[in-house]
Amino acid sequence: MGIFSKRGASGFSASSTAEQVTQGVDGTGLTAIVTGASSGIGVETARVLALRGVHVVMAVRNMNAGTDVREEILKENSNAKIDVMELDLSSMASVRKFAAEYNSKGLPLNILINNAGVMATPFKFSQDNIELQFATNHLGHFLLTNRLLETMKRTSRESSTEGRIVNVASLGHKFGYREGIRFDDINNESRHNKYRAYNQSKLANILHANELARRLKIKQEEGVEITANSLHPGEICTNLVRSIHSYAVAAGLVYNRILLKWIMQGAATTCFVSLHPQVKGVTGEYFSGCNIIEPSSQAKDEDMAKKLWEFSLSLTDRKYY
Repeated sequence: MGIFSKRGASGFSASSTAEQVTQGVDGTGLTAIVTGASSGIGVETARVLALRGVHVVMAVRNMNAGTDVREEILKENSNAKIDVMELDLSSMASVRKFAAEYNSKGLPLNILINNAGVMATPFKFSQDNIELQFATNHLGHFLLTNRLLETMKRTSRESSTEGRIVNVASLGHKFGYREGIRFDDINNESRHNKYRAYNQSKLANILHANELARRLKIKQEEGVEITANSLHPGEICTNLVRSIHSYAVAAGLVYNRILLKWIMQGAATTCFVSLHPQVKGVTGEYFSGCNIIEPSSQAKDEDMAKKLWEFSLSLTDRKYY
């Protein structure tokens, strides 16, 4: 889906910008956490949400970069409510620390945008001895979501406002390992392919959102209204490219930049799913170009989603759901 795509049922397309898809939407009174908000589409997501009145908490690994982004946003929009907190998703200790600090602040949480990620990194272990891309792109967000879920539930009950969890995945989820998630070989370096490992982590993002949506539907009877969706932002040239060590692939991305989304378009689907009234009550869906589309058959595999949930709990901490 390129930048010249036709408008879909939502009235928007892959060529729509984040500002366009949120025009007229009032986010005053809402609070959102955006991971990876110091670069790429995370910056634009934070900027546009703040522009619409949302109190944005930027969860970033590099505090200096995050502070610089915050200052730039405030220069453009002096009324923006925006804060910066440190979060390294490759470290479970950092995730737990972030969640504990956020929960202790007594802030509400209406929107959680799991945006941060690393792409096509050489084989490497995280601080918790798990393959880095799976650890950062999936497990870190899985743990973060679980640790913040009670705050989101409380916010939903007390405000009677729908909460939204948004996982930024990728079309690449269709091009991972043949078996989908390599539950028995996550850390097997001899079978590791850095591109397929990235795609595996993006498949995990979709499966996570789908299983979370299924579980949260049960909670609606308890007065909790929280949706969970995933999305493909587009073939975007961002800082993710810095992790690609194949000059041929990197050169190809630059050469085809005219066919790729710019950052303003890249953040559009994230902002649409996070904020637009059209998405109220929609859960367990996969979006691209601000419209619902079909993901791969593996991404719709309920058994794989349930297995991934249990597997992820075993690697993080079971008691939180």
